Amino acid sequence: MKHEEYVYELSDLKSKAPKIFGIPTGTKLDEMFYTLKYDEKENRFIREPLGGIPHLAIINVTGVPDTGKTLLAEQFAVYQAARNYPVLFVTVESPANFLYTSMKQRAQVMGLDFSVVEKNMIVIDASQDAELRENMSALLDTMAYAIRKKNTKNVVIDSVTGLYEHREVLARQIVRQLFNFLKKWNQTALFISQKRSSQSSDSAEAAGGLAVAHIVDGTIVMDKEVIMSKWSASMYGKKIGEVVRTIRIDGCRLAPHDTRTYIFEITDGGLIDIKSPLSGE
Repeated sequence: MKHEEYVYELSDLKSKAPKIFGIPTGTKLDEMFYTLKYDEKENRFIREPLGGIPHLAIINVTGVPDTGKTLLAEQFAVYQAARNYPVLFVTVESPANFLYTSMKQRAQVMGLDFSVVEKNMIVIDASQDAELRENMSALLDTMAYAIRKKNTKNVVIDSVTGLYEHREVLARQIVRQLFNFLKKWNQTALFISQKRSSQSSDSAEAAGGLAVAHIVDGTIVMDKEVIMSKWSASMYGKKIGEVVRTIRIDGCRLAPHDTRTYIFEITDGGLIDIKSPLSGE
């Protein structure tokens, strides 16, 4: 093996460096990632919203059940497909026919043309095929075929945890293979990952430990809390028994980002509506 081919002068990488810009999600996350531009008149750097998750980023979306992870993934997929940016959706949990119904409803609520979404989305149903879930070579070959077929720009895997159920020792290896594959194919991606009941709900850790969070470019943590005390009710401005949902960008190596925890709601139509920072700023 010639190791020299992996050694570069930093200047040699200039032509290969990807441009960083936002891939819109259709949510307030688009404002939570930002870029810094130098203002010569004011002699300082100024924040400018990136306009989406960073282009070519692999983002892990994690949280306990019923925090809105799948809703966020579907909202992103529909929004991109409606803008004529093809999406590959790998469904590991829900059969594809149920996904169709969900995507159609999502597009209708968002006021988007579902006929455009249909033409710009391709689905791999790994929920029905054990080989796709347990044989990474088979899954990657199938994904490569789908990416070439539709010339996709974005990928969603819901959930990546389903690819290493009952064999979490392989989580790091599986996630690394997916990460390298998607980088090779120049895809922007969301990985949905599940938490075990023993894990802290507000941390980036998921099933498989920190395997996902350590490898991917960034992590978004979604959480919920049922108001059970007067103190919590007063702090959140909610009634006892109501649910408070939060979202936070835990980290991202590709772009600066707002690190505050935000309150969000799931609308009656099933959309993620990010409101304001928990701090009230």
